[in-house]
Amino acid sequence: MNRSTLSLLAAATALAALTGVAAVTAPGADEPAAATGAAPVRLPVERSSLLCPAPSTSEVAETTYTSYTPATTGDAAEPGSKAPAGGEALPDRAELKPSAATGDTTATPPEKDDGGTDGDKKDEDKTNEEKKDEEKADEEKADGEPAADKPVLTATAPGTPVAAEADGADAPALIGAASGKLAPGWTTQQTTLVPAGGARGLLGVACTPPDTDFWFPGTSTAENRRDYVHLTNPDDTAAVVDIELYGPEGALKSQLTDGIPVPARSSVPVLLSTLTADPATSDVTVHVTTRSGRVGAVVRSAVDQLGSDWLPASADPAPSLVLPGIPADATSVQLMAYAPGEEDAELKIQLAGSTGTITPAVQQTIRVKSGMTASADLKGLTSGEAGALLLTPAQASRATPVVAALRVVRGSGEKQEVAFIPATGPVGERATVADNRAKGSTLSLTAPGKAAEVRVTASPGTGGGTPATKTYTVKAGTTLAFTPPVPAGLKGGYALTVETLSGGPVHAARMLALPEDGIAMFTIQTLTDDRARVAVPNAEQDLAVLED
Repeated sequence: MNRSTLSLLAAATALAALTGVAAVTAPGADEPAAATGAAPVRLPVERSSLLCPAPSTSEVAETTYTSYTPATTGDAAEPGSKAPAGGEALPDRAELKPSAATGDTTATPPEKDDGGTDGDKKDEDKTNEEKKDEEKADEEKADGEPAADKPVLTATAPGTPVAAEADGADAPALIGAASGKLAPGWTTQQTTLVPAGGARGLLGVACTPPDTDFWFPGTSTAENRRDYVHLTNPDDTAAVVDIELYGPEGALKSQLTDGIPVPARSSVPVLLSTLTADPATSDVTVHVTTRSGRVGAVVRSAVDQLGSDWLPASADPAPSLVLPGIPADATSVQLMAYAPGEEDAELKIQLAGSTGTITPAVQQTIRVKSGMTASADLKGLTSGEAGALLLTPAQASRATPVVAALRVVRGSGEKQEVAFIPATGPVGERATVADNRAKGSTLSLTAPGKAAEVRVTASPGTGGGTPATKTYTVKAGTTLAFTPPVPAGLKGGYALTVETLSGGPVHAARMLALPEDGIAMFTIQTLTDDRARVAVPNAEQDLAVLED
C-alpha cells in the first residue's frame, strides 16, 4: 500500500471521526435527526463572560457589584447543564475574579517627599510591603488559594441576585465567567459612589462582554475633562489595541502608532488627552479596535464642576438610532454624533415623550460630516417630560450610518451631576439591569415605531424578598417612564428584567438616583438584548464528502 493510499485512508478516518463527533454533540442528539435544511435550533448559551473596569481612583469610593441571571423554565431541574455525549456537564456557576494589577499608561510624576530622608522612606515602604506580603500569605494559607484567584463574587443559582462590596482606590478590574444555567442572560452592575473630590459622583456601568470594535462618541480631551478608556483583557494571551480620536475637524494626530499592549488577564486605563498632540478638543469620538485578541472597553469621564460617570460604547453604526432614558428634570442635554463612512449624514432630531413624538424647537436636524464629530446643545429638550432621542435620516434616500451619545446633566450650580446615554439597540426578547434600590430607580420604555406590550419582573433582593411582575403597554412613538415594581419584603438591591411580549421594538434605560449632600447624583444604564439564546445549526454525519 503506497503512501498516497495511506494518506487518503487517514484523511477519511479523521473526517469520519469529526462528523461523528458533530452528530453526537449536535443539539437534540438523543432525538430523531431533523430533516435536511431544518431551521437552526435556538438554545441557551452555556458560557458567557463579563468584564468590569477598575471602579475608581478615589480613596473614598464605595463600590457595589450586583450579579444576576434571570430564572427560566427548567432552572429548578437537576443542577448542571446537559452534557454532550462523551463530555462533562458544565457547572452552574458565575464568578468575578480580580484582574492582574496594571498601571496607568500615562506618566505620573513622583510624589513629593513629605519629610525624612530617602533611606527612611525606603525603609517605611519596605516595611509596608512586607506587611502586605504577610497579610497576603495569611489569606492564602487560610483560604487555600492565592488572593488573586479568589472570586470577589460568586453565584450558583439563577433567579436570585448576589452582591459584593469594595471600598477605596485599590479595587481592581474584574474578569467574570459564567457557565451552565448561570450563563444565559448573566449580567453584573458596578455602582460606585464617590461623595467628594474632583471625580465625585455616582458612577454606574453594566459590565461588558469582550469584543474587538468599540465606538465612543461623547468623550473629550478638554482641560476640564479627564477621560480614560479602560481596556480589560480576559484571555491568557496579550492583546494589542489601537485607539483613534476624531474631533470636529476630523482625525486627531496620534502620538501612538504601535498600538497599546494589554497583558493577559489584565486591565489598562489610558488617558485620552495623552494620545494626541493636537490642541484640547471638547467633542471627540473614540474608536477602539484590536489588532490581536479581544478586550472589554468603557470610558470613565470626570468633568470639572459636573461630576463623573461611565460612558459605554454606542450601538453599531446605523442610519437610525435611539437614545433612551432622558430624565424629565434634565437641565442640559448635549448630543454628539459621528459618521464613520465616506458619506455625510443629515439627521432629523425627534423626542419620543409621554404623549407622542415631537420635533424639538431648539434644533430640528444635525449635519454630521464624514470622519468628523458633530454636536448639538439641546437646551430645554425635555420641558419636564422624560423621553428618548430619535435620530433618523432627514432624507430617506440618504441613509448614512452614524454612532451617537448624549451627555445629560441634572441639578444646577455647584449641585450638578452628569451621566451619559449611548445609542442602544432594542431589548429584544429579554434584557436585565441589576442593582436597583427600593427608592431611586426609574425605568424608561420607548416604542419608536409600533406599540408594544412589555413584561417587567423584579427579582428577589440580594438579602431577601418576593419577586413581583407587572405588564405595561407602550404606545407607538412614546416613552413610558415609571417607578418599577419593587419586591415585597425587599432586602438589599434587586434586578429588573424586561421582556417584549408583542408589538414593535422597545428600547429601555434605567436611571438610579441617589442624592448626596444636596447633589442630584444619578447614573443611567441602557438595556440591551441579553442574547441568552443562540441559533445552533443541526449537524449530522455525512460521508458523501469523501466521495471522489
